[in-house]
Amino acid sequence: MYPDSEILFPVRCIPELRNVRPGTPWRELVDALVNLPEAHEDVLAFSLMMIRLNNCLTCDLDSYRASLGCGQCARRTIQGFKGNDKELLNKLEDARSELHAYNALCESGNGTSPKQELAGTMHGHAPATKTRSRGKR
Repeated sequence: MYPDSEILFPVRCIPELRNVRPGTPWRELVDALVNLPEAHEDVLAFSLMMIRLNNCLTCDLDSYRASLGCGQCARRTIQGFKGNDKELLNKLEDARSELHAYNALCESGNGTSPKQELAGTMHGHAPATKTRSRGKR
């Protein structure tokens, strides 16, 4: 179908975003992220921020965005962002704070980690999710 499209923002697209914005802080951020492993908290926070900015969760393989591919979609999103680099960096900090809070919740035993959810699904237990009623057919 579309070989460059994935379900969520792929880390491999980060280097493509380096020269999309004119500001130095953005370029420095991308340069720093490129040298980090995929599981590093800064890369994860950046990915979360991009997933939200790009609206990756609403992307469908039949959509125009998917036909463009993730790299092009991300470039267009960052180019079209109306705020300045500082506002983007604030969004990154918000995503980082959210990751910290989620990790703390999982470590305290009050939350369910993704590994626990996957294990429950694999053992015949569906993870707790809200379902939407489709009404009468």
